Amino acid sequence: MFEFDQYLGFLAFLSILTIGFWLMIFLLTFMVPYWIGGSIVELLKEKREAKKAKRQAN
Repeated sequence: MFEFDQYLGFLAFLSILTIGFWLMIFLLTFMVPYWIGGSIVELLKEKREAKKAKRQAN
């Protein structure tokens, strides 16, 4: 039926698949909201600086 090498290969495949799954969950849960929040903060900073520059020009 299965040889020992095939069994080890199957276990390695399942391990890599599981690690990839949990890494994807981690990235979606923590890193994506962090990235979106940082983008919003930078956008607000740019808008404030543009307002400041407009006030100083007048």
